[in-house]
Amino acid sequence: MATFLYRLGRFSFRRRHFVALIWVALLTLAGVGAASAPTPGSTSFSIPGTEAQKAFDLLEERFPGMSADGATARVVFKAPDGEKMTDAENKATVQKTVRELADGSEVASAVDPYQAKSVSQDGRIAYAQISYKVSGMELEDASKDALEDAAEDARGAGLTVEVGGDALQAVPHTGSSEIIGIAVAAVVLVITFGSLLAAGLPLLTAIIGVGIGVATISALASPLDLGSTTSTLATMIGLAVGIDYALFIVSRYRAELAEGRDREEAAGRAAGTAGSAVVFAGLTVVIALVGLSVVNIPMLTKMGVAAAGTVVIAVLIALTMIPALLGYAGRKVRPAGEKSKLLGGGRAAKNPDRPNMGTRWASFVVRRPVAVLLLGVVGLGAAAVPASSLELGLPDDGSQPTSTTQRRAYDLLSEGFGPGFNGPLMVVVDGKGAEDPQALFGDVADEVKGLDNVVTVTPPAPNKAGDTATITVIPDAKPSSATTEDLVHAIRDTGADVTAGTDGQVLVTGATAMNIDVSEKLNDALLPYLALVVGLAFLLLIVVFRSILVPLKAALGFLLSVLAALGAVVAVFQWGWLSGLMGVEETGPVMSMMPIFMVGVVFGLAMDYEVFLVTRMREAYVHGEKPSQAVVTGFRHGARVVTAAAVIMMAVFAGFIGSSESMVKMIGFGLAIAVFFDAFVVRMAIVPAVLALLGGKAWWLPKWLDRALPNVDVEGEGLRTGSDGRKDPDEDRELVRA
Repeated sequence: MATFLYRLGRFSFRRRHFVALIWVALLTLAGVGAASAPTPGSTSFSIPGTEAQKAFDLLEERFPGMSADGATARVVFKAPDGEKMTDAENKATVQKTVRELADGSEVASAVDPYQAKSVSQDGRIAYAQISYKVSGMELEDASKDALEDAAEDARGAGLTVEVGGDALQAVPHTGSSEIIGIAVAAVVLVITFGSLLAAGLPLLTAIIGVGIGVATISALASPLDLGSTTSTLATMIGLAVGIDYALFIVSRYRAELAEGRDREEAAGRAAGTAGSAVVFAGLTVVIALVGLSVVNIPMLTKMGVAAAGTVVIAVLIALTMIPALLGYAGRKVRPAGEKSKLLGGGRAAKNPDRPNMGTRWASFVVRRPVAVLLLGVVGLGAAAVPASSLELGLPDDGSQPTSTTQRRAYDLLSEGFGPGFNGPLMVVVDGKGAEDPQALFGDVADEVKGLDNVVTVTPPAPNKAGDTATITVIPDAKPSSATTEDLVHAIRDTGADVTAGTDGQVLVTGATAMNIDVSEKLNDALLPYLALVVGLAFLLLIVVFRSILVPLKAALGFLLSVLAALGAVVAVFQWGWLSGLMGVEETGPVMSMMPIFMVGVVFGLAMDYEVFLVTRMREAYVHGEKPSQAVVTGFRHGARVVTAAAVIMMAVFAGFIGSSESMVKMIGFGLAIAVFFDAFVVRMAIVPAVLALLGGKAWWLPKWLDRALPNVDVEGEGLRTGSDGRKDPDEDRELVRA
């Protein structure tokens, strides 16, 4: 592989115009496709195999005009102090508002609160339920404007009016902090390379790669049913890995220049050595992202595959466009140890033989491996403690900022009707095979009324055929509580008992039940997913490092870092520590897909640092250095670059903490803190400590396995000897000069 990438690097350097033209053409093509693509419609959210999804499908079949997946809006009214919603003037205002909303072309129904008896017992709060024929993402702006205008008119009459539900959902924005993350990355690159031009190359190629990836996603959004979160994730991952992969190539290029190589040869060798590490690091990220498909949640699968595609683009750009741009830059990109005229007058660094910080740190770890290992493991263990209190759920309007009308409507409904009113459960009774469907409907309703934690059970509402009915159940606890989850399971158990011996069935659905089913599905998939991803990556790393213990150590270190990161997420988003600093206005359960998502993404990124850092150590070891000295050599060449890469990745991920979407905010924080733990505690401390303790045993591989494994030559050994076994001419020239 190293030889192939070496030739690719030299080709890209020589044929820079051709390579640059190809990438510009791809960017233009993707941009034109995105610009001409139709506006994407709604993003379907189906969870195959769950009871809630089966109930939705049954409703679509038996209640064809019901629009079970259509948008809903709850217009909540509150009377001024000293008044009630039943007062004549307030009642007239509400009824006028409902009539205006009912005239909308996309409105399926608008229920008068006085007919539906949806007025609180104290008479101060009432709500009107508005159902639409299309989903919230498909809802036209005119319908949303009509909803907001009607609410504003009612406010003008003196009422407090807020709108809940998904009818007013907006595309999340990430805020200015994303730009700050890129700016931090630029500063780190300038400090690392000591050159504005060298620092600009990784940023430029990363932006081009993300541009191609996101534009392609936008172009395919409508036919492939891709949501807005898909492009957000692709941007987040693509920027991080794009900058990092280009950083490693440029850094190795400068190191090759410092050894006296000419520029074309240096570009080829950088692509052959650091490029090999980039390929395998990228493969681990792709495996982790594509592996999300085993969860069998279409939305998550699409997010993972789209992000994986962006990673592939980042790898290809790093291997081809970076050498091409280095060819354009010429002498403006200086050898390692030299700074540009702007930043240092083009002079070589002072005291070039003085050990750098990476060398000094590695030497310390090699001398004190047990102490460093214990300190790192105990520290991560302490950070992981909150993860034992992990509670999972999916965000609802109660997790929205208090500045939003959805959150204020949520709070008003809780105040007037109880917290469970924000999470009604829909019980679907299928009596098609029952002898007396009407009796079955009544029996189910009566049994559900007798359950604990139930506030209200509506009478069964059958369809025209009379073979299926819906029953609405209002819990007494908020939607994301464990009490409501227990109630859902109790209703399902009761329904199974009632329909025993008949051909009928009872299903529970609705947003709350769907969230519960998703959480359980994700929990059930976590261990199989972990086994698949870690297993495949473990095999890949055995091929890369030709060792059993090094990949095993890498996997165990990853588990430590991801548990510590989950602990930090629990502390901030569930317990409320530093919540004000992070902009978390409402604490609650951690997003149910967070653990499996962090396992996938963080594992891929963690292996990046493992590959980049440890391949340098193995390169030194196979070239004759002692195991402990190889650790120090690996840090001398790689610590600064890995540190810069980690800081850049943290900055990019942290930029998404400013998002208005709680899911994106949590993902940004979780990934940023996970990179910190993995890069600076696991890879920079625990890894060298373990390798120092293992010594030469770290690189042990059974002979039979050594013969069976393909030789991918990540260290670039093939670049030192030709295919006929002769030494590289560059090395002969070095010997002559010596």
